[in-house]
Amino acid sequence: MHYAIRNKNGADVTQQVLKGWTSTQKHVVLASYLGWTLDAFDFFLLVFVMKDVAGAFATSLTSVALAITLTLALRPVGAFIFGRLADRYGRQPILMLDIALYSLLGFATAFAPNLTVFLIIRALFGVAMGGEWGIGASLTMETIPPKARGFVSGLLQSGYPSGYLLASVVFGLLYPHIGWRGMFMVGIVPALLILYIRSKVPESPAFHRQRATTPVTLGVRARHWSLAAYAVLLMTAFNFFSHGTQDLYPTFLQKQHHFGHETVSTIAVIYNIGAILGGLTFGAFSQRIGRRRAMIIAALLAIPAVWLWAFSQTAVMLADGAFVVQFFVQGAWGVVPAHLNELSPPEARGTFPGTVYQLGNFIASSNAVIQARIAETHGNNYALALAAVAVAAALAIALLISFSQEAKDVDMTSGVLPSG
Repeated sequence: MHYAIRNKNGADVTQQVLKGWTSTQKHVVLASYLGWTLDAFDFFLLVFVMKDVAGAFATSLTSVALAITLTLALRPVGAFIFGRLADRYGRQPILMLDIALYSLLGFATAFAPNLTVFLIIRALFGVAMGGEWGIGASLTMETIPPKARGFVSGLLQSGYPSGYLLASVVFGLLYPHIGWRGMFMVGIVPALLILYIRSKVPESPAFHRQRATTPVTLGVRARHWSLAAYAVLLMTAFNFFSHGTQDLYPTFLQKQHHFGHETVSTIAVIYNIGAILGGLTFGAFSQRIGRRRAMIIAALLAIPAVWLWAFSQTAVMLADGAFVVQFFVQGAWGVVPAHLNELSPPEARGTFPGTVYQLGNFIASSNAVIQARIAETHGNNYALALAAVAVAAALAIALLISFSQEAKDVDMTSGVLPSG
């Protein structure tokens, strides 16, 4: 089935934004999308097997949830390290290095002999995972035509639920045969993407111009500190919004509703399809109605669906609610890659978007542990924990975005808004 986003005149937006693209631009977008998809795939494998990991290491779910916290907490370290390397040596080679590292660490997770080693590997995986988003987004936004930023922003960010969807399918099809350790062994597959990037994806044209005219600076210059602080706060709310509605949802379905792995996998597939469609829809709409307005609308529309998503009693109703919630959660997120890259200081575009994004992740990294503790202290009521975080995060995003700048038409090569 072809999903087409149409403008007010009925034209297919996808066809409009792809018109006139070079093959290089298409390869760059595909590689960046796949990089984030496979990165997210390796991350979300854990959310389906937390109960199994806890059983294997004779520990609690809260202890295993610490692995998610460590992964998220270490992502800003990777964003800064790999972002600095990308600003100095180029987006393309550092993207390949980063993908190799997160693939190897995802694979190594399968061989953890105890909880301590498991947590260490997942923390190191977080460093590698943190580098991919910023580099891929900057490489893409610097390469594509400006008119395509909104749609491509949604496409790139839909890589995250695409990875979750892929993990859902692998869990549904392979888990009964390979177990939780085998699930992580599949995590080596993303390394194959390196071959594609090396043969088809060139360096960013903006990086070449930048390298020739601008000395590389250490981090974001002092004059950008207020922008960076605001962006980190905004990304904190966004990460509570996404991780607060995603990470423990399979656990909620397993422990509170006692669904089997097939039902959990099916529901996860359904809500990740909603997430992908939401990212594409609101990313494209943001090109027409503005980044700020698109994010506020998506965040606020998620709130009415929370009751259906968290407090329904049947698998069908929960799946319906999850589809709608994730459509709007990832709808808001679909605007983020374009928005952060447009706000970014040009001389630090490899570093700034990824670092502020992942610092927000760091602050929100305790989400899984917080939600697990809320649930456990209220009679394993995961619905209450999920709903409280989702509503609070949606309201925080709507409030914070109202104070944001709008830089939709910024020239990525100069960082200057066009006059008029």
